Amino acid sequence: MSDAALPTVAEVRAAAEAVKAALDRHLAAVERRTGDEDPDVYAAFNELAAAAEEYDELLYDRYDEVTPFEIPTPDDGVPYTGPAEPAAFSVLIRRDYAVVEPPRLIAQAERVAAHDRDADLLHDGGTAGALGVLFGEYEPDEIASRYKEFGLEEGDSTLWIAASEEAPEPGEWLNSPFGHTGPEDVLHRFDVSAVFDEETDGFDEDEDGEEGEDEVEGARPGLTPA
Repeated sequence: MSDAALPTVAEVRAAAEAVKAALDRHLAAVERRTGDEDPDVYAAFNELAAAAEEYDELLYDRYDEVTPFEIPTPDDGVPYTGPAEPAAFSVLIRRDYAVVEPPRLIAQAERVAAHDRDADLLHDGGTAGALGVLFGEYEPDEIASRYKEFGLEEGDSTLWIAASEEAPEPGEWLNSPFGHTGPEDVLHRFDVSAVFDEETDGFDEDEDGEEGEDEVEGARPGLTPA
């Protein structure tokens, strides 16, 4: 970045003053809050996060220095704007599979149906009917751990923990179970994909050539709000 494009000293100082003022507003809002989900505290929290992010960027651009602030921005770039003190939360999970051995999948379903009168193998006994039988018999976590037995191959998966102001009424979201959650409500997310293995291929060894002990291949957790 050229000197002409760098933030000025005055701009960095102004951003620092904005952080100080936001800190004061946040503390004042906390001191006078009326409950766990006070809207003034929530607004002050977001203002402080925005001011800290602006200061961090300008400080880095001008002086190549960073702050200890951690701004809650998930991997998809959408900042968390949900409640600071959620009263309820939802766990949304997506796991993708490829059906690589249809005969094995169907055979497993037929085996279940032979011992369970309620497990009807519908859809002409094809893979669609087999999936209905197997997921009616086994928990999703068990299928995830035994997917090869069912002729399946794992794909990408993701888990979202989404916050909400209050618990929904029974049956409220059943017609659209995944449509009520936006990325801005996600407190934490955990993604698993083979693409992350490819990204870390060049980082399996540390500077001394030894393998890192703490690395979890194929997993990328989302950021946690500070």
